[in-house]
Amino acid sequence: MSYEIINKMKVMENIAKIIRHHHERYDGKGYSDGLKGKEIPLGSRIIAVADSFDAMTSKRPYRDSFTMAQAIEELKKNAGTQFDPKIVDAFISVIENLGIDY
Repeated sequence: MSYEIINKMKVMENIAKIIRHHHERYDGKGYSDGLKGKEIPLGSRIIAVADSFDAMTSKRPYRDSFTMAQAIEELKKNAGTQFDPKIVDAFISVIENLGIDY
């Protein structure tokens, strides 16, 4: 739905594509268009990692939040299948460079 709203604004077309494809999986088994690897816009691959990390580390009505260490392990476990492994590595590197313990 976010894609449909944003895509109506000509100036936001590139952002709309990032939104549309952030649920694609690196292995091509995602949605909305089954894109794979580098076919997925870079922004979408970045948002996929950040959004998933946020979802994992946030408390939900149906489960407790993951610790940062658990979420990072989940990202590593799914690098190359769900997530772009280079994006996962860069994400973890930023956390480490900021001196955040996990």
